[in-house]
Amino acid sequence: MRGRGARPGHLLRVLALLSWAAGLGVAEETPSHIPADKLLVITVATKENDGFHRFMNSAKYFNYTVKVLGQGQEWRGGDGINSIGGGQKVRLMKEAMAQYASQEDLLILFTECFDVIFAGGPEEVLKKFQKTNHKIVFAADGILWPDKRLADKYPVVHIGKRYLNSGGFMGYAPYISRLVQQWNLQDNDDDQLFYTKIYIDPVKREAFNITLDHKCKIFQALNGATDEVVLKFENGKSRVKNTFYETLPVAINGNGPTKILQNYFGNYVPNSWTQESGCALCDVDTIDLSTMDVHPKVTIGVFIEQPTPFLPRFLDLLLTLDYPKEALKLFIHNKEVYHEKDIKVFFDKAKLEISTIKIVGPEENLSQAEARNMGMDFCRQDEKCDYYFSVDADVVLTNPRTLKILIEQNRKIIAPLVTRHGKLWSNFWGALSPDGYYARSEDYVDIVQGNRVGIWNVPYMANVYLIQGKALRSELSERNYFVRDKLDPDMALCRNAREMGMFMYISNRHEFGRLLSTANYNTSHLNNDLWQIFENPVDWKEKYINRDYSKIFTENIVEQPCPDVFWFPVLSERACDELVEEMEHYGKWSGGKHHDSRISGGYENVPTDDIHMKQIDLENVWLHFIREFIAPVTLKVFAGYYTKGFALLNFVVKYSPERQRSLRPHHDASTFTINIALNNVGEDFQGGGCKFLRYNCSIESPRKGWSFMHPGRLTHLHEGLPVKNGTRYIAVSFIDP
Repeated sequence: MRGRGARPGHLLRVLALLSWAAGLGVAEETPSHIPADKLLVITVATKENDGFHRFMNSAKYFNYTVKVLGQGQEWRGGDGINSIGGGQKVRLMKEAMAQYASQEDLLILFTECFDVIFAGGPEEVLKKFQKTNHKIVFAADGILWPDKRLADKYPVVHIGKRYLNSGGFMGYAPYISRLVQQWNLQDNDDDQLFYTKIYIDPVKREAFNITLDHKCKIFQALNGATDEVVLKFENGKSRVKNTFYETLPVAINGNGPTKILQNYFGNYVPNSWTQESGCALCDVDTIDLSTMDVHPKVTIGVFIEQPTPFLPRFLDLLLTLDYPKEALKLFIHNKEVYHEKDIKVFFDKAKLEISTIKIVGPEENLSQAEARNMGMDFCRQDEKCDYYFSVDADVVLTNPRTLKILIEQNRKIIAPLVTRHGKLWSNFWGALSPDGYYARSEDYVDIVQGNRVGIWNVPYMANVYLIQGKALRSELSERNYFVRDKLDPDMALCRNAREMGMFMYISNRHEFGRLLSTANYNTSHLNNDLWQIFENPVDWKEKYINRDYSKIFTENIVEQPCPDVFWFPVLSERACDELVEEMEHYGKWSGGKHHDSRISGGYENVPTDDIHMKQIDLENVWLHFIREFIAPVTLKVFAGYYTKGFALLNFVVKYSPERQRSLRPHHDASTFTINIALNNVGEDFQGGGCKFLRYNCSIESPRKGWSFMHPGRLTHLHEGLPVKNGTRYIAVSFIDP
């Protein structure tokens, strides 16, 4: 049985290492100052992706000298995330360090590049390195990888992180050279395990004079440390701060599952966005379309995947995009039979301007993923297609320059920010929860509300986005990116893009438009948009409120044709037409009879031939219309009177010679009444109007969409003047009964 003493061979090895280390000057004092030009950054990148370019830009920002190894070579170092590998990086370092082995005053900083950002410059790195009083410093980690059985072999650390992370290390060139010369394994063996075994060997650790950056002064590995780090703005600079150790790391590494957090930091560091100067990178590498003789070719993919309000307007806005129509192709997927009539009307207009239009209808019975794959293929398979612009039908693009703006930003994938009116709901997520669904980033609200303006790297975007055609034919060349496990198609696309290292950006540099709410869109009516006043108030107003309505308050266009009778524009012609259509579609006109079961008491003293708003389920919409658009006018014309905006009787009256041509003098059961003309005198009918008897004042030419407003009780006895021919429609409300 062997004794516990050291073996002779072991002692010889220890002595040899110590002798070699002494020859390298372990005991020498650290120089007082190391010039920045004596620092060389080395990284390995067999390919160039978005993360690599971000790393290089951060290095360029601080004037680092960078040497990239492995360019153009095949990667044979393993699969990467959550698996061992990476040995190819050590082999490449071993080969590269041969030329630097004798340069004793040269410092080497090795770092990963795809998920690393520099937050400080060479001078800061060198100063922090010198304070360690070691020849080699490795990044430190709170997570032991890849062999947890080695934990007990690590030196005890009372404050700071205990385990080695090979994603970043630096040291004097002779030491780094001798370190990597120890490598004699395969490309797919694990680099971190290799460095770990050297570090946990006390003799080798002393011989190479290795320490770890326990308090993350130089290197910050984010995996396992997300609770420690915050974004810090100070003195016009953006930094990542480790709040546990009160340090400002220089090289931030989004290792493992922390790439989304790294992308968040990358939106700000190094000084990509600051509170003082805003977005520093927004105008870097942009394209100026105004200098091009021929605009890039764009395929627009349109997706109508559910019944959608205001769809004709959405389709028409596509034709108002400020972009040469000869450079456009259209792919339209319509899943809804309900919208086929809208598509036909649009096609008849669009074909006159856009030469290539492909429409896939509900008869194809495609899933969302299949339809979106087909739309993307429409561009991918056309070598002349420079960009693919995907737009869902619930997107209202109010900025006609949207397409040009996105192209000029020159990103592989970029989306314009669109939000639901008055809500924080938007087409992007700032962060993801551990299970891959929505989480709110610290800056989400500021971006949505425009308090921070720029181009933002985000983990998820949907509804509307632009993809470069060359990206579809390279990184995204596989077809089925909209399918992934049980994810929604947009989530599947984003996850696939993230895992390929493709950055997705959202821009809030301009006002682009908004998102519609489609969840409660009821298609059981004839003109279903009329019921959208609650779900989509801005779009409802645009469609149904008279364009001159705002002039009531800015240009004083309210007329007073009779004493205390005010006349003003309120409804659009479209609103008038659809309201009449709904009433005629319902068809159950009262006939102008005194007995009326619809009202309290069942008897109407001065009956009209009408249909109540309640009968077509429009009462709540109409009352909201009164509160939103009539009440402000009331306050203007009846100074000091604040209406409750409530009415028991809201109805559309039909006058015609065949049924009821006029209405005898009467008072209304209201504090005030509105009377809105729904069609045109002289075109749709002759005669008609209203006479106020006390003032012997008649209004015989009501304008379509304009409303009378007059007191109901006591002073304004009035009658409906006879219609001579045709049919006259008016909408009436007895307000504040």
